[in-house]
Amino acid sequence: MQHQWLLLAACFWVIFMFMVASKFITLTFKDPDVYSAKHELLLLTTMPEAGKLPEETRVPEELKPTGRMLSGSRLAQPLVYMERLELVRNVCRDEALKNLSHTAISKFVLDRIFVCDKHKILFCQTPKVGNTQWKKVLIVLNGLQHEAASFKEVNTCSQGQGKHGSRCPRNRSSPCGCLQPCPGAPEPRAGAFSSIEEIPENVVHDHEKNGLPRLSSFSDAEIQKRLKTYFKFFIVRDPFERLISAFKDKFVHNPRFEPWYKLEIAPGIIRKYRRNRTETRGIQFEDFVRYLGDPNHRWLDLQFGDHVIHWLPYAELCAPCEITYSIIGHHETLEEDAPHILREAGVDHLVTYPTIPPGITAYNRTKVERYFLGISKRDIRRLYARFQGDFKLFGYQKPEFLLN
Repeated sequence: MQHQWLLLAACFWVIFMFMVASKFITLTFKDPDVYSAKHELLLLTTMPEAGKLPEETRVPEELKPTGRMLSGSRLAQPLVYMERLELVRNVCRDEALKNLSHTAISKFVLDRIFVCDKHKILFCQTPKVGNTQWKKVLIVLNGLQHEAASFKEVNTCSQGQGKHGSRCPRNRSSPCGCLQPCPGAPEPRAGAFSSIEEIPENVVHDHEKNGLPRLSSFSDAEIQKRLKTYFKFFIVRDPFERLISAFKDKFVHNPRFEPWYKLEIAPGIIRKYRRNRTETRGIQFEDFVRYLGDPNHRWLDLQFGDHVIHWLPYAELCAPCEITYSIIGHHETLEEDAPHILREAGVDHLVTYPTIPPGITAYNRTKVERYFLGISKRDIRRLYARFQGDFKLFGYQKPEFLLN
């Protein structure tokens, strides 16, 4: 009889343990990719068109998808993009880096963010990281209407008396005279730019013509609504390689439509930071490094105005600790990041990023070493101290080969 009671008790114990284990398994193996109610909403909602919900479905504004579409069974971004955002969150919590990572959402920051209301996208401009192409992407998405007259200038050539070669300058008062269609050029017609290749460079950088509103142009309430609900992204690259690119573009190659870099900014830097006063060469990279690494650089920055955006830290341009971005792309992996960004924004069926030649965006250590050759360790360390926040926020390796 005693054995029967023991056997019965053992059976009850086994049944009890089975029930506990079943409950534990149920709790543990819930869908790991569904991180919040907002993600569950995205999973359950089908969007027939990017950024739009079916009319019969009414969802509170704060819970609407931010332009991001889920393709197939993909429930979350690939791990690398999640890790980038997590790294930014962790560095933003680091009190020791607070002065280098935090920036108030001022008008200056809002001026850097371009808006595509049609597809609920915000793009923060980080110069010298391939921004021209991304602005062209937004121009196509916004459906900018080009005028036949301005489009015609791109496809016309001179009668031969102009001093700009075979293409007529866009300045109608130039000695080139009247415009004639280039042989074989398509007849210009007004309409929306249908592809990136159609958009002339002068339109991209002319904020009167490119049809890209800045976030600063909206009311406070409209700004907050867009920051909360839109798909937001920006692109970064190795901070020192970006500074080299800025120096080459603005002070070495210097486009003819931006003469102030050579005529105004370069002389200002040379006067304050050149050690050898008898040297008559134009601005050198060493002068540029001393200026950027100077703890008192801001008084010159104020004189230079918004032109400094080409070398300001990313944290000062896009406020990544104050604005929750959807994706942060890296220039070094742009071949993979560009299609992913368009896919996550839900517009990959509307526009494609221009083909990137393999390896062209890869980090070039040899170039970095060449530019910093001969610059004192003290100056390089001061430069790193200023841009340390960017290195930490976006996972770029500390350039020990330059510092030690």
